[in-house]
Amino acid sequence: MNDRVPPTAPVPLSALLGHPALGLRQVAGEREVDTPVYFVHTSEMEDPVPYLLGGELLLSAGVHCPEAAGAGTYWDRYVARTVQAGAAALGFGIAPVHETVPRALVEACDRHGLPLVEVPRQTTFTAVASAVWDAMAERRHHELRSVTEAQQSLATAAARPHPVPAVLRQLSQHLGAWTVLYGPDGAELAAAGPRPPGQARTALGALAGRLRSGPSSAAGRAAGAAGEELQLTAYGLGGPAGPEDRLALGVCAPRRDGAEGAIVGVAVVLLSLLTARRVVGAEAERTSALVRLMLGAEPARVAGLLARSQRQQGQSGQREQQGQSGMPTEAPGAPAEPFEDGGLWTVVHGRRRGRGRDDGLLATAALAAGLGTPLVDLDGDALLALVPGEAEVRAQPGWTLGTGAPVPAADLARGGADAARALRRAVAGRVPLVRHGTRAAGVVSLVDPAEAGAHGRALLAPIEGAPALLETLRVWLSLHGSWDRTAVALEVHRNTVRQRIARAEALLDVDLGDADVRMELWFALKWA
Repeated sequence: MNDRVPPTAPVPLSALLGHPALGLRQVAGEREVDTPVYFVHTSEMEDPVPYLLGGELLLSAGVHCPEAAGAGTYWDRYVARTVQAGAAALGFGIAPVHETVPRALVEACDRHGLPLVEVPRQTTFTAVASAVWDAMAERRHHELRSVTEAQQSLATAAARPHPVPAVLRQLSQHLGAWTVLYGPDGAELAAAGPRPPGQARTALGALAGRLRSGPSSAAGRAAGAAGEELQLTAYGLGGPAGPEDRLALGVCAPRRDGAEGAIVGVAVVLLSLLTARRVVGAEAERTSALVRLMLGAEPARVAGLLARSQRQQGQSGQREQQGQSGMPTEAPGAPAEPFEDGGLWTVVHGRRRGRGRDDGLLATAALAAGLGTPLVDLDGDALLALVPGEAEVRAQPGWTLGTGAPVPAADLARGGADAARALRRAVAGRVPLVRHGTRAAGVVSLVDPAEAGAHGRALLAPIEGAPALLETLRVWLSLHGSWDRTAVALEVHRNTVRQRIARAEALLDVDLGDADVRMELWFALKWA
């Protein structure tokens, strides 16, 4: 495989061979290793090299080679050039030129180790390509879901009393790997997961020793206890420029793919935050990054915060007191009173009132004291905060706040969405604080949740695929049909609100001037 293959999730050739609707059959070539397919390309050119990137399933019906030419050296040259181009496999279509796969082609694929797949008469090349794209989309969706779940669990682990070992344990569980944190002298400060053979640990330690200070990486391979191949990767953690402060994360895994690389990226960011030297400015940056990671931000979006905190550390001569293990005795960036996975979190969204631009560190400290949490992310006029437990969030001078209901760590994304909606209502209503879902259950509690949800989804089905209409209808109903306040809450023009409500009214085939209709739609939005 050449370096032009994109970092996409490949489809194993075995998945296509097992696809019941395609009826593909491998008739020659390498069978022991599951060949990854990155593209599908159809070509009837005699020389495929100029048209391939590498990693393709090349489809051909043999139009470029009449039956009379198939008995000589033609197919051997063709297969040799296909292998040279880096194609993953060759798919040969039966008809309209050849009634069977030419014997000379089968022999050539066996000689060169190129998987040869017979495409039956009833299967079109378009169907094969469509199956590959569908399988890629499904694998990509699975990867994204895995990365999201891992990011939530790693960020939650970083808020525990002993965050570094907790992050290593979570990373080990997600990757099925041995994870280790190396100190400046190459010593293992902390580790988690099944320990690999001594040869693999030595090789991984050597990789970590070659890293320069700051973000860097090195990769290698080693043999496992049963002879299997292990993937070794060492990552330099962000920190001061001096070699005496260099730390590294080592990962020894049986495999490595795009999703696992993204998960390791989250862990690298978190460990860099947790092991960096503690200064006031850097503390605020690390706390902001932790808040954003816990609420679902991508690691790349918090890299700037990490870089700024490192520069502040480099300008300051302050150092943390370290214990005998070489780890900070108080992990920076962790809440003063962290909660385990079973605890609840209240998400707070805020917007500054007025035009004041007070000092960022002082404002952050004041908000942390007022809200009762160190997990405060202040970005200009926008505020994000995580309040552990079920403590009541109080209004803060100069700020308009919206809070979600207390949720477990796994539901922080939902809590953030509820807090954002509450903030929009607070801004539109010009009140300092709106809490989501604080009203006691009334008539709604008398309705079976499953039946209510089904009814709500059925009622709103005509606009289910239009999230803008759904959100506008929700806000408009919550603000008692006020065009101006809805426009302020959604940050759109009032005419846009009118157009969306009119469109929703037409699609739902209802009269929104009827109070009973508005009430039923409001309950449907809550239930659905």
